[in-house]
Amino acid sequence: MFEITVTRTFSAAHALRLPDGTFEPTHGHDWDVHVTVAGRELDAMECVMDFHALADAVDAAIEPWRNQNLNGCTPFRGPSPAVPKVNPSAERVAWWVGEEVAKTLPDGVCLRSVRVKESPGCVALYRPDAEA
Repeated sequence: MFEITVTRTFSAAHALRLPDGTFEPTHGHDWDVHVTVAGRELDAMECVMDFHALADAVDAAIEPWRNQNLNGCTPFRGPSPAVPKVNPSAERVAWWVGEEVAKTLPDGVCLRSVRVKESPGCVALYRPDAEA
């Protein structure tokens, strides 16, 4: 199995909805996103896939979020600001990026993981095929 990873950073704000229904204060992060894909075989260029194609897929997934409040963006935006569809946690940021990137991968290449760091020491990891 071979793997490649593309890393991107974007700035965005969010406010998590807490279990009691209130929100934490809106605050911003410089989100570091690391997307790793894998393949058992290499392509005609002797690569898992083109790094540029993977970077383009990651960029497309995060572009709508740049300098935005994630609470108002897909997939987090709900029917009202008080009712998010999906809580904009680092875990859900990783999940959404992974799901969007996975749709673009060539045959024989799979999403291995998405690692999201929202601040130093705070990292979430999404692995689509991992069991808890």
